[in-house]
Order: sequence, then structure tokens, then C-alpha cells
Amino acid sequence: MGFTIGGIREIRSGTRRRGRASECSTAVAEFTGLWGWEVVPGARAAAGACSCGRGDCTAPGAHPLGFAAPVPAGATLDEVSKAWAEFPGAAIMLPVGRAFDVVEVAEPAGRRALVRLERMGLPLGPVAATPDGRAHFLVAPGAAAELPRLLYRMGWDDPSALDLRGLGPGDHITAPPSDRGGLGPVRWLRPPALDSATRPPAARLLLGTLAYVAHRSGARA
Repeated sequence: MGFTIGGIREIRSGTRRRGRASECSTAVAEFTGLWGWEVVPGARAAAGACSCGRGDCTAPGAHPLGFAAPVPAGATLDEVSKAWAEFPGAAIMLPVGRAFDVVEVAEPAGRRALVRLERMGLPLGPVAATPDGRAHFLVAPGAAAELPRLLYRMGWDDPSALDLRGLGPGDHITAPPSDRGGLGPVRWLRPPALDSATRPPAARLLLGTLAYVAHRSGARA
């Protein structure tokens, strides 16, 4: 059932929503308390409508709520629960460019690259998959700005031809278990762990494999 409070459309779903709210609060507390990530309440979407209330929203259910205060790194479960209660059903969004940057590739290529990287024993950070078919590799901050230069040095002149891009300061990603754009939940392909989440690897350690697999995947398409 949808309704409006102060011009903000809320999309609710009874008991399921309450369970998901508790699940999200627990996840946010983990992100802030264990991994040291700031979290921003994000919009949700249903039937093409965005909870931000803007009829001309260009990214329904896939952006931060501009009027919502971030939940800072280090927040406790009680602090998170209080903050999240102000925005029922908010999606969990993580600011990029602070604790980590992101290298984004098509999910099939990301899955294949992840298997290769694990077999090679290379350091890996968390990896997430979005319902619109993208894979997000969390890497050390600064990667987005360095990506074109790193790829060029590896012999790749055009990152766009690889369907590979860097996300950095000013970008946000939706975090599990939140829904993105009304398409379904974001999932962890490789969940956060203490070392990998607090000290994500340098992009250069993964980029050669990611670029090669992305290129091969594109050649087969």
C-alpha cells in the first residue's frame, strides 16, 4: 500500500517489510560498526515509482535520499535502528571514494574473473552482484581516477570497450540485502571479511584479470 507523508511516498508491505527493516538495520550496523563504512539511506522503487517523491526521477530506487542524514562509520546497532526508523524501507547505499572505490564489470565476466582470482590466490575485497547484471569489486580508494592510466599501461586503450568502469567519489552503490531499482536484491558474491573490508586491495592487483576476462566475454558475445 502506498501513501504520502510530507510529500514523501512510502511503499510498505506489512510483516515482510518489518522483517526486511530489521534485516537492513542489522546489515547497516555491521557495515558501520565492523567495516567502518558510512551508510546513506536510499530510495526504493515499486511499479516504476520512486520513494523520493519526484515524478521526474531519473533513477527510481537507485539513489540516496537527499534529505536523509548519513549513518556514520562506527554507529552502534541502537544508533542505526533509531536512524533507520526515520526512513522506513530505505535502501542501504554506500558512498564510494571514502573507504573504497569500485571496479564494475558485467556480472558474468565478474563471476568468471572472481574464480580465476581466487585460484591465483590474489587478495580480494568484497564483491557484490546487482539485479541489473553488474558486478562490483570493492578496491582501495583512488582506483577510479587511476583506472584509465592503469588499463593503458596494461595495453588496453579503451576501457569502455571492455564494459568495465571505475566508481569513485560522488558515486553510491546499493548494498545487500537491499533492492535496487525495483528489480530485486543486491547479493554478495564474496561477502565482507575483516581484512578485505577494512583494507581492500589495490585495483592494479585485480585489473589485469578483470580486463582480460571482460575482453574475452565481449568477444564471445
